[in-house]
Amino acid sequence: MKEYKSATEYKNTQGSVVTIGTFDGVHLGHKALLQRLIQSAKKDNLDSVLLTFFPHPRMVLQKDGDLKLLNTLSEKKQLLEALGLDHLVVQPFTKEFSRLTAVEYVRDILVHQLNAKKIIIGYDHRFGRNRTANIENLREFGRTYNFEVEEISAQELDEVAVSSTKIRNALHVGDITTANKYLGYPYMLNGVVVKGKGIGRTLHYPTANLKIDQPHKLIPKKGVYLVRSMINEQRVYGLTSIGTNPTVGGTKTTIESYFLDLDTDLYDQKLRLEFITHIRDEEAFSSVDALIHAIRSDEAFARDFLKENE
Repeated sequence: MKEYKSATEYKNTQGSVVTIGTFDGVHLGHKALLQRLIQSAKKDNLDSVLLTFFPHPRMVLQKDGDLKLLNTLSEKKQLLEALGLDHLVVQPFTKEFSRLTAVEYVRDILVHQLNAKKIIIGYDHRFGRNRTANIENLREFGRTYNFEVEEISAQELDEVAVSSTKIRNALHVGDITTANKYLGYPYMLNGVVVKGKGIGRTLHYPTANLKIDQPHKLIPKKGVYLVRSMINEQRVYGLTSIGTNPTVGGTKTTIESYFLDLDTDLYDQKLRLEFITHIRDEEAFSSVDALIHAIRSDEAFARDFLKENE
């Protein structure tokens, strides 16, 4: 898959089949649309192209600083490449870009720059300044600029019954099972292991403290989770605690993982956590001994869960 930092970088002479959207999560609903895109492009000997936007339009137009995303740009690229997409165009979304009229957007971006011969889009897609144009307008442009419009109907979209909002809501309440079902893969966090306060080691449960650099990445609800990682080309499982460590007087939210049956220095290593299931919510225990007892219970739960499910 080839990547482009804007539509102006994309060059194509044979024509393309294009779909458009933020595709946050690259969930099962997105995958159904993208597979349709890829198959259509292969059938007509054209390139499959996803036009997406960064930052998320809501962050620019609505100043929605609280919006949390399911994927970092890097995670999204990996997921899209695995599907077999030919080209990913990441268009910088600015206020200036949002002011393009519908005709400017179609003519200058979709036709002249992306060389679209076919556009596959949802029935409710809107575009152009103030999102005033709809799919019927796009069909009219298609007749003018000689491209086909293929509509994903409401029934087809409803059959999948998946949305990024539903997944975000599930993660906000710690419902990893539902989130993973809609995503079609385990929810992930990527970061670098940094030095923490070393509290886990004093409890005989040494942890890797994960630092996430992307401020808009959605962090699941505070609590303890069973996770999976690849470390030194080996699949390992662990307990990840998201929270402030209230029992020992913590105030800052951290993401700390204790890996089962693993004793290795992970500092400065890049790490991916894949969330398997929620174990319990964060708690403030009456003593350190009570905390240690809870961690032992978490470990026992995790080992039993893995015996039955992995």
